[in-house]
Amino acid sequence: MNLKPMLRAALLMSAFALPYSAMAADLVIATKSGPASMDPHFTATSANAEATKQVFDTLLKSGNNLQIEPSLATEWKPIDDTTWEFKLREGVKFHDGSDFTAEDVKFSIERIPNVTGPNPTTIYVRRVAGVEIVDPHTIRIKTKGPAPTLPNDLIRLFIVSHTAAADYSTKETSAEGFNSGKATIGTGPYKFVSWAPTQDLVLEKFDGYWGGAQPWDHVTRKEIPNDAARVAQLKAGQVDLISKIPATDLASVEQDSALKVEKAPSVFIPYLEFDFRENSPQVWDNAGKKLEKNPFADARVREAFDLALDRETIVEFALEGMGEVATQLVTPNIFGYNDQIPAPTFDVDKARQLMADAGYPEGFKVTLAYANDRMPTELGPTIAQMLAAIDVTVDVQGVPATVFNPAKTRGEYSLYMASWATLTGEANYTLSSLMHSNDPDKGLGAFNVRGYANPKMDQLIEAAAAEMDEAKRKSLLEEANLLVATDRPDLPLAINVSAWGMKADKVSYEPRADEDTVAMDVHPAK
Repeated sequence: MNLKPMLRAALLMSAFALPYSAMAADLVIATKSGPASMDPHFTATSANAEATKQVFDTLLKSGNNLQIEPSLATEWKPIDDTTWEFKLREGVKFHDGSDFTAEDVKFSIERIPNVTGPNPTTIYVRRVAGVEIVDPHTIRIKTKGPAPTLPNDLIRLFIVSHTAAADYSTKETSAEGFNSGKATIGTGPYKFVSWAPTQDLVLEKFDGYWGGAQPWDHVTRKEIPNDAARVAQLKAGQVDLISKIPATDLASVEQDSALKVEKAPSVFIPYLEFDFRENSPQVWDNAGKKLEKNPFADARVREAFDLALDRETIVEFALEGMGEVATQLVTPNIFGYNDQIPAPTFDVDKARQLMADAGYPEGFKVTLAYANDRMPTELGPTIAQMLAAIDVTVDVQGVPATVFNPAKTRGEYSLYMASWATLTGEANYTLSSLMHSNDPDKGLGAFNVRGYANPKMDQLIEAAAAEMDEAKRKSLLEEANLLVATDRPDLPLAINVSAWGMKADKVSYEPRADEDTVAMDVHPAK
């Protein structure tokens, strides 16, 4: 009797009996947005950090709930009011086999101002005055005055190889080196294989990773901005995990027995931001004539806009329940959140009176700009409809983030909508970036490109940044958040609730508060 066919059949049957997760060593993730560059120092956008943190490690890292954890630094402590010492992990290798040392940390910190672009990453090193190498695995960071929360900033300090990136550390050379892979040499769990703008990012497992073996041999990250297309690929089995399931498709994904959904509130808050410059570019009277005076410089107009926005309706309809009403620009889990700030009031009659008192009884016209591949589809039109109740005609203009971010930085908008997350876990990160007057010498107000300046705000932010007493620092941040709520330079709209969908029999995923969707948090299904 010939046993070979029987043996072959038995082997095939046993192979099919194995769990799918045990057979599949490749992972395919679909995200709503991808990186603008593989240079981790180019931009501070979450999409860029999300992609590059799989290749590059940070000095410290944030856990799923934004707690600070060791990464390339294992210990840290203040030596004095203006010096922090960091002990670096020993035995770490870059993807090219070279050793990670203090020289790479110093190089990375000093490189950032030379290569950063839109949404500058200088916010993470704004308080650094200098870096001293004590020995190959010890550095001391000197700060511009007391910096009690410097470790919080360093969770987005990506470390690049000082040798691999040496020739690619100017604005002119950065893209050539990092997008091609020549300089994309990190210490992270995955090695760079290929990427091009809007195309797939392909990675492979780094067997020498200091953090231990990863379950996926190859990772492909697909950038699929269209929500319906992203969901369709998950249902068709073409991808293993997707981020940002739109509310319209959530029920159908949850009802699919082959799929699983994970949901969680995030630290992302969509908000409106006003221009304060005297000559604002996109505000007109009802006849289409450009207004000589910027109406948003008047606090009554900003309050009218605030009162005209029904946040509960925004959450229920524009976000289709995937959100919570926001009272301020930071979420309740952030250090410095002010729990005494009430929910925004909805009062159209009072809003109309304020508009009349400010000299705009018949309203005006304004463009509302935003990145349509980052923001929920219905949010812009919903806001426009609400503002029509106070006779403000809103021209809703959604453009890709690659267009929106540089235009915002150039100051081309009068009113725009964006999304912000307090990624470091403490409110000074947000306040010092958005609310402080733009002051390059102090490294403050890096994202304040619309001319907002309030001396009281600046004072509170600077005092909080230098306050070593934790209780006093918290009080200063709470007061600054209250000032944002009363002066209204920005109007928070909601707190995002985010959802991930995945193949139930292949992967499991634990949501992160910062919404980062990274291969390190994806595990084979049990």
